[in-house]
Amino acid sequence: MRKHLFLLIFLFCTSALAQSPDYAREKRWADEITPAILVGDAVTLAQDNGHKFLAIYAANPKARAGVIVVHGMGVHPDWNLINALRSQLSEQGYATLSVQMPVLAADAKGESYPALFPDAAERLRVAVKFLRDKGHRKIAVVSHSMGARMVNHFMASGHDKGGASDIDAWASVGISTGVYVQAETFRSPVLDIYGEKDFPAVLANAAKRAEAIRRVRGSGQISVAGADHYFTGAESELTRHVKRWLDNVTR
Repeated sequence: MRKHLFLLIFLFCTSALAQSPDYAREKRWADEITPAILVGDAVTLAQDNGHKFLAIYAANPKARAGVIVVHGMGVHPDWNLINALRSQLSEQGYATLSVQMPVLAADAKGESYPALFPDAAERLRVAVKFLRDKGHRKIAVVSHSMGARMVNHFMASGHDKGGASDIDAWASVGISTGVYVQAETFRSPVLDIYGEKDFPAVLANAAKRAEAIRRVRGSGQISVAGADHYFTGAESELTRHVKRWLDNVTR
């Protein structure tokens, strides 16, 4: 009996550990990418538990709004598509803050990531405060793939905790499940944008997503011709669509 009890405790602890953010992985990325940042500056933000995480702030003295850029599963705030979005938007009239979101080990599956959503929501609240303290009156979010799921959680559940109600616009790029959760709680305009050659779930649920945001004023949906889930070779076209939409909804 005692042996079985120890086994259950071991399995529980192992499972809990597996669902905890991989801080060591975050640090390795921070050490690797910080010296190579070409646009913007590395900043350190902190959570209530004392954990410090990397963000990259690219200022623009004439910024229309501050934009939080949120990467997808298992990458970092200067990764390929995210670098293009944060850099190009900062050069085209916006201040950007690309944030390191919580990650799991490299071999973790997408179904394990929802355990990190509360942690992600806290980081987004910290990011909102950072941009407010910089004087940005309007704040938008641009998120990709798993990052869009994290923002969905934040937008749907964060109103009573501060932060979500401060978001003026959300550009959701290729949300990885293909669906929005609790879309009836959305108050800010949403741009649902995806590639013509996106993941099957993203393509199959495009009509459902369009219907989910139809009643939110200023919202819309765009399919980018020829683009895959990562917008390989179409990064500038994605940025152009996002900027044009942001220009309209942040006026």
